[in-house]
Amino acid sequence: MVFAHANWRKPTLRTLDRPSIFLAGALSALLILWVFFFLSTPFQPTTCSCTRPDPAFNLQFDPPVSTFYDDPSFGYTLDTRITNYDFKRQTWLKLHPSFQPKSGTRVLIVTGTRSTPCKSRTGDHFLLRFYRNKVDYCRIHGYDIFYNNVLLDPKMPSCWAKIPTVRAAMVAHPEAEWIWWLDEDAAFTDMEFKIPFEKYKDYNFIVHGWPREVYERKSWLGLNAGSFLIRNCQWSLDFLDSWADMGPRSANFGKWAGVLSDVFRHESDDQTALGYLLLKDHQKWFGKKMLIETGYYLEGYWVSIVDTLKNITERYLEIETTAAMLRRRHAEKVSERYGVLREPSLKDAGNEFGSWRRPFVTHFAGCQPCNGKHNPLFTGEGCRDAMNKALNFADNQVLRNYGFVHRNLSDTSGVSPLPFDYPV
Repeated sequence: MVFAHANWRKPTLRTLDRPSIFLAGALSALLILWVFFFLSTPFQPTTCSCTRPDPAFNLQFDPPVSTFYDDPSFGYTLDTRITNYDFKRQTWLKLHPSFQPKSGTRVLIVTGTRSTPCKSRTGDHFLLRFYRNKVDYCRIHGYDIFYNNVLLDPKMPSCWAKIPTVRAAMVAHPEAEWIWWLDEDAAFTDMEFKIPFEKYKDYNFIVHGWPREVYERKSWLGLNAGSFLIRNCQWSLDFLDSWADMGPRSANFGKWAGVLSDVFRHESDDQTALGYLLLKDHQKWFGKKMLIETGYYLEGYWVSIVDTLKNITERYLEIETTAAMLRRRHAEKVSERYGVLREPSLKDAGNEFGSWRRPFVTHFAGCQPCNGKHNPLFTGEGCRDAMNKALNFADNQVLRNYGFVHRNLSDTSGVSPLPFDYPV
């Protein structure tokens, strides 16, 4: 897949006439005079009235005052129940005031892989790129990330392993309001988009899906547990206990396996268990705090996304052709500013299927890049090609801050420098 903006081309000698050369010479002379004047003028320091919205974290301050960490009955494992956590967390924040600003929106991304090498010959390569993609997003937006590759609970293997990992991350990071789980084979494909957390002030658990598929058709494919948000609070700890009770570490696992098979016509796994909790507790205490997100790709299925990436690239370049500020070179640290500036141009782009907006998260469910046992509906080559395109599409958004771009989304190693004022 190769793309090049139609209005961009390199100037040649034939396109430069003599008046243009004369004008260039005159401008060069004026530039030399300006530089001479600038260098001969004494430097005058400027004052900045900017104020930092967040004081820096004091990473060396932990007062000798008892917190929940000092309680011998406290534990990180699922078999150690935690109570009154909201009070304990708020107490910890008050004792660590440098973490209090924006503590209501702070995010910790959690992801992980198995501890052993991949069986697929390209598996470790792709998992490294998926992880690097998440690190890029976290760096741009100031999020922390926890990458786990050990089994925290041997009785919760495979897809169930995310539950003990998320629980441990919650209590290890009281400064974070939201824990965001992302599967190893999920990639950010819109580096500018930020989750609208103000939308979730009344919710504690967010997952992507289609409510009708869950509530009416009782389909286990009506949601995907590969990407979800969970608030760091007592409600969430209780919810994780209920979710884990349906897993293989529980004495109730056999009972739940039968129930889930009857309701969803599918084997017991973390996703069918989550679907059941949503279905049966929809009007109860758990359900009222859970939301199935339909407004954007918190988790988008790669099959319906990858073939749209070339067209999306061209549409974004068209916007930048007429918007000088979006073409402006800038430091990576201020990238969020340009995401905000782009939003008015995307008001008619739509979202999810059929949209020409960049998909937020693209999930390669069924490709199994590590063990190579992909869904028989796909081919290994098809999965690898699609992963390359999506990861390079995301990488282009990062590399642009460093002055480079993949001209071909299928070419992982080849990049080209970008000219000034690209794409004009």
